[in-house]
Amino acid sequence: MTDLIQMGKQAKAAGYELGSLGRREKDRALLFAAQALKESADEILAANALDLEEGRKSGMSPGLLDRLALDEKRIFSMAEGLAEIAGLPDPVGEVMESFVRPNGLQISKRRVPLGVVGIIYESRPNVTADAFGLCFKAGNAVLLKGGSDALRSNTAIEGVLRRALTKAGVTPDAVQLVKSADRSVTAQLMRLNEYVDVLIPRGGAGLIRAVVENSTVPVIETGSGNCHIYVDESADMDMAVKIIVNAKTQRLGVCNACESLVVHDKARAKLLPRLYRALLDKGVEIRADRRARPEGESLSGFEDAALSGKIGAASEEDFGTEYLAAILSVKTVDSLEEAIAHINRYNTGHSEAIITQNEENARRFLNRIDAACVYVNASTRFTDGFEFGFGAEIGISTQKLHARGPMGLRELTSYKYEICGDGQVRP
Repeated sequence: MTDLIQMGKQAKAAGYELGSLGRREKDRALLFAAQALKESADEILAANALDLEEGRKSGMSPGLLDRLALDEKRIFSMAEGLAEIAGLPDPVGEVMESFVRPNGLQISKRRVPLGVVGIIYESRPNVTADAFGLCFKAGNAVLLKGGSDALRSNTAIEGVLRRALTKAGVTPDAVQLVKSADRSVTAQLMRLNEYVDVLIPRGGAGLIRAVVENSTVPVIETGSGNCHIYVDESADMDMAVKIIVNAKTQRLGVCNACESLVVHDKARAKLLPRLYRALLDKGVEIRADRRARPEGESLSGFEDAALSGKIGAASEEDFGTEYLAAILSVKTVDSLEEAIAHINRYNTGHSEAIITQNEENARRFLNRIDAACVYVNASTRFTDGFEFGFGAEIGISTQKLHARGPMGLRELTSYKYEICGDGQVRP
């Protein structure tokens, strides 16, 4: 516990220092860090190769291996994210609201850093750089606790970032990685109230639940992603196939991938045979309800021998599962209302989409689906801080307090009231 307390003290001191930095100083340090990541790609990839080797030996799933894997393109994307963050407006000091009371008191509501942000995350080494960049630009120090499966990768990235900060004349304690693989250390971090102002978990449902249930530090909950796409009876089927294949297969092990397909009964025959062939060609296992299987009901196109025996039966559990793998559940409904009810029952509050040419149905879906991000005629894969223009993201918040959806710079600030008077006293 002593080492973690010392890290907490260093982070607290760093947070006070960062809160006084101006935009120019922060942006300069971020650009130094971006360049350092590019120049140190070989060092980072060597560490990542060792993590991947251990992951394969331990039987890690393809989806999780994909989350863990780095290549030069992903490292350069991390660097690009830091550079883009440097180009974003600095939220710290922004006056959110100001007013004058009848007694002459001038009251301003001004953005300030949260202070020290703790982040507990799994597998994805890019989070190390993304989290640092966003927290740093918002004036926060960050304590990082990654998964043991990515320890070598995260350690290499943290080392590069700390060297870049030192070169820029900024305290390297702005970013610190907890390097212990001991789970008890994670539990200790959840109770480091004296030094950590907010805790953000990023990972699977089990990790998020454990942090929410056990942390005494305030938590901003990021959620798992059982994301749905609903194909309305009026949908353009070419568009539907394109969007669904992208949302399911563009990258498997991510929280904004489509895990569940909901299809209007009148769209089945037009959509499912061609969609299934496209998904099977991509190696996707399909688990469907009776009406969405070839043997369930006679459907034009299902006589294709290539589909015979290829579509499995979906269970109730399948409809509520975030697979993070090449598996898709399929549910048939008779109306938009039934689709909305099904999605609101099984979703995780992350990202949901409708494919439709009916504007009224699109608006009803937007209004009634309970999720952080709701799409019309677009892939759920766009739920991402970089795609939203935030530079990167600290996570996708699925709660409704303070932050919801991709969390960028503003979500990493709080505010304080500044009150200026000329001698007023309360009567």
